[in-house]
Amino acid sequence: MPFHSEQKSQFIAQSAIKKEKNDMKRIIAFAYGIVCYAVFLAALLYTIGFLGNFAVPKSIDSGAEGSTIVALAIDGGLLALFALQHSIMARPWFKRAWTRFVPEPVERSTYVLFSSAALLLLFWQWRPIGGILWSVDGGIAQTIMLVSYIAGLSIVLLSTFLINHFDLFGLRQVYLYLVGRKYTQLEFRTPFFYRFVRHPLYVGWLLTFWPAPVMTVTHLFFAVMTTAYIFVAIRFEEADLVSVYGEKYQQYRKQVPMIVPALGANATPGLRGAPDKTAAVS
Repeated sequence: MPFHSEQKSQFIAQSAIKKEKNDMKRIIAFAYGIVCYAVFLAALLYTIGFLGNFAVPKSIDSGAEGSTIVALAIDGGLLALFALQHSIMARPWFKRAWTRFVPEPVERSTYVLFSSAALLLLFWQWRPIGGILWSVDGGIAQTIMLVSYIAGLSIVLLSTFLINHFDLFGLRQVYLYLVGRKYTQLEFRTPFFYRFVRHPLYVGWLLTFWPAPVMTVTHLFFAVMTTAYIFVAIRFEEADLVSVYGEKYQQYRKQVPMIVPALGANATPGLRGAPDKTAAVS
């Protein structure tokens, strides 16, 4: 009898130790997700000042101008690095391989962290090219550009909350892991903007990239390259969405335009989901 009692005590002690370790892993994962999200917020805020040429130590047009060829090579390389990281790490085949080494609950947070790091590297090493294509100083034209810039950023932010901001940036995953609940894929929804255009996040970024009271060659290069990336990324993203949501997304794609809103169009009420789940952090 004492022997069985001792075994029971050992089992209880081992169970308590195991639970404590699991609880610690959950807490660490949640803290990691918070840190990754904080880095993303810092990168997002810097992006606003970087593109708008205000309130940051180094913006898209600041810094000493050097060789145009060197600047184009460095800036092009930085944009390519961001584009490759942003797209490759979002692909399902990469996620399947990646989660052999990175715990699944923090996979999205890690993606967000890498995307933010690539963006911050771009800001740090960006080189101005020089040359001004147009300059608008005051008046209604400058007001329109400023309003477009703010509207673009607002659309980006609102779109993330429409599809589930916390899932998109990994917080929902680490929270569910913290409380011991299994992660579930978001159902297909088409709220608000998504009833008129399939990729409002990208529409918002385009409205942010292009309106510039002073359009330099540097800014134009950034806008052209990021716009080209957006249209390439959409093809890969939509292929993933079709594989996840099947006929629902195929139907949605036939009914709702990709980028240019059609105010008369309206997604079928039965289609519910998160079309921009794989959209990148920026």
